[in-house]
Amino acid sequence: MTSSSHSSTASAAHPLDEAVQLTASSSSAPGQYEGQTHPGYWNMVGPFGGITAATLLQAILQHPDRLGDPLSLTVNYAGALTAGAFTVQATPVRTNRSTQHWTLSILQAGDDGAQVVTTTATAVTAVRRETWSVGDVPMPEVPAPSAQPAIPPGFGVEWLNRYEMRPVTGAIPREWDGSGDHSLTQLWMRDAPPRPLDFVALAALADVFFPRVWLRRARHVPAGTVSITVYFHASAAQLQATGTGYLLGQARGQEFRNGFFDQTVQLWNEAGTMLATSHQIVYYKE
Repeated sequence: MTSSSHSSTASAAHPLDEAVQLTASSSSAPGQYEGQTHPGYWNMVGPFGGITAATLLQAILQHPDRLGDPLSLTVNYAGALTAGAFTVQATPVRTNRSTQHWTLSILQAGDDGAQVVTTTATAVTAVRRETWSVGDVPMPEVPAPSAQPAIPPGFGVEWLNRYEMRPVTGAIPREWDGSGDHSLTQLWMRDAPPRPLDFVALAALADVFFPRVWLRRARHVPAGTVSITVYFHASAAQLQATGTGYLLGQARGQEFRNGFFDQTVQLWNEAGTMLATSHQIVYYKE
């Protein structure tokens, strides 16, 4: 792995590094890796979706043929991973002069022992160059992280213990009474315990928000991500400069209709640099 991402041995004690650890399959072509689900990132019926995205990105980052750094990652959650071993297949399907296009999948043994696809993904990596650049969505003016109390984990899901979250606005409803009138959340966040930011951690952080339908409706309805795309705007140097600092995350739903809603996210570091944006489509049940 290059300097654009911390290796799984750089901080072996951190749960994130343990969770995304992949071992190359010795009996196959480059790009096939073996992994293991991590209890520290368990959600209600499977792993936290952000850790699944981070694991797929890790497969690209340690692929020997990788060109450049992550530009985009789209993950489609076809089915929940069960606890145990899984296989990741990462394939660079086309390499151009400055961009490289990938297909990925996660497979796991089904009840009959046959390998079943649980997750599919596509990604683009790129060699960035210095150009004219500007940000058209400035970071909102909000209180500093130290001014906002951290929220304790809730809902009995383990992965919430892996993050420090300090809401500014749009915290989870106190009463599930149907009185919601907006879907905007702003909060400071970082890994817990603190860990230097890299692309893998950034991919996971893009998915830490609770479903927007819970806030918009103030009803705790079943919901789950169907597909998420993360766009990486930061360079490896900008991530390194962010270090173990907080990110300000902002999430908002845009349309809730016929059992699905979309959610857009922006992530800035404390210096006001936008590091990533994401968009996802989420299933919800009435």
